[in-house]
This record gives sequence, C-alpha cells and structure tokens, in this order.
Amino acid sequence: MEITDVKIRKIMSEGRLRAVVSVTIDEMFAVHDIKVVQGDERLFVAMPSRKDENGMFRDIVHPISASARKVFEDAILEAYGKQLAMLEAESETVSEEDTAE
Repeated sequence: MEITDVKIRKIMSEGRLRAVVSVTIDEMFAVHDIKVVQGDERLFVAMPSRKDENGMFRDIVHPISASARKVFEDAILEAYGKQLAMLEAESETVSEEDTAE
C-alpha cells in the first residue's frame, strides 16, 4: 500500500479539530473526511465515522494494523505540517509587504 496523495481540504484554528483531509491510496482509492485532531498531548488522526442507531460513532474505514495506522498518521501529519508552514510563510510575506508600503 502506498499513499500517493494527501490533500488538506480545510484547516481550522479554533477548537480541537485542526484539519479535514483526503488521502489517495495507490492512485486508485480515495478516503475523504479524515480528521486531524488536537489531543491532550499530541495531534492524532481520526478516521471517517458515522453515528449508529445507538448513538455510538463507528469508523467507516480504518487501518487494520498499528503499522498501517502509523503509515496513515505519518503521511497525514507531515502534509498538515507542510501546509501550516506554507500558510505561515505566505502570512509573513504579506506582513512584510504591508510593512514596506
């Protein structure tokens, strides 16, 4: 299995939800609505889920093994970090341009 694309669909700055992500696997299979969540100690990845008739949330898709989960989490958190760094760099560029005027 190879994660061939990670798209950061939306970034949030308030609350525990930090981003909504889509992942493409082997250029053939897409998983949408993966969430990047700020936990008590670290960021983690929550797979897409829905509420069942008992009010419990159940994953719709999920990695089967700990090693597969690590592959997903590492790829998603790396892409999220890069996106944040890019947004910060853009923000600094705009601030510098505003200051120069």
